[in-house]
Amino acid sequence: MAAPCILDCDPGHDDAVAMLLAAASDALDLRAITTVAGNGTLDKVTLNARRVCTLGGIRDVPIAAGADRPLRRPLETAAHVHGESALDGPALPEPDVALDSRPAHDLIADVVAAGGEPVTLIPIGPLTNVATVLDRHPDVTRNLREIVVMGGSTGRGNHAPYAEFNIYVDPEAAARVFESGVPLTMVGLNLTHQAIATPRVVERLLALDTQIARVVAGWMTFFGSTYEELWGLPGPPVHDACAVALAIDPTLVRCVDAFVAIETEGRWTRGATVVDLHGRLGRAPNARVAMELDVERFWDLVLGAVEKLG
Repeated sequence: MAAPCILDCDPGHDDAVAMLLAAASDALDLRAITTVAGNGTLDKVTLNARRVCTLGGIRDVPIAAGADRPLRRPLETAAHVHGESALDGPALPEPDVALDSRPAHDLIADVVAAGGEPVTLIPIGPLTNVATVLDRHPDVTRNLREIVVMGGSTGRGNHAPYAEFNIYVDPEAAARVFESGVPLTMVGLNLTHQAIATPRVVERLLALDTQIARVVAGWMTFFGSTYEELWGLPGPPVHDACAVALAIDPTLVRCVDAFVAIETEGRWTRGATVVDLHGRLGRAPNARVAMELDVERFWDLVLGAVEKLG
């Protein structure tokens, strides 16, 4: 039976791929998509989410807009990576899917409270919406199976030397989520940098010869150009799709248990994920930490999803 899930996102090129992957999977039952300000302002990423759903024929999943800023800090976006629209590159269709009238935290709470099998929450942007749900709807923890976070790193960062973008944008929200006691898996840069959309991956996409495949290839080309310029990588890491892939098939990712703390006060280390891989702090693990990706099977899964959506 497909596992119910909610995708909380800030599309974003890699978010868009993650959305398509979640919608196409027979292993997941995508119950809701919520948006949060991150890669772009809330209006931009919410429009992007609706456009991606239109492109992928995802019309039976409610979409709700959430937080337009972090809990305590001004918003910083990633236009330098994702472009002015937060999803620059190929033209996308005008949306034909409506926006749910509920704020994201209410939609998340309603989906989780509906009962039945426990829900997996997959936040792949800043964790503001998730922290808000935990504070305003504490009963959601009763029917949450797991939170699978795309964020953080066991080593260096990307937005700052020691901070990955999603955690950096709202470290207070991240701290709230990691301290919540809900089973949590951290899919960080140390894992997602194994999921690079190389020229060979782009060739495989183009060989599918469908509209969606051509758009995804265009996203990877735009996203890849900024990554090459900023970080010298041979292609863009498709970060957010890794979190969805883990939820679909946990055997794709090797994880270890560890205590993870979020740095909220460091002068130079705001948003750092302090991952105690060797138990030096003497604290009980509060997260599974993704370490190693089966790269070939991952790309087979992603390409299969793109092909299925046609």
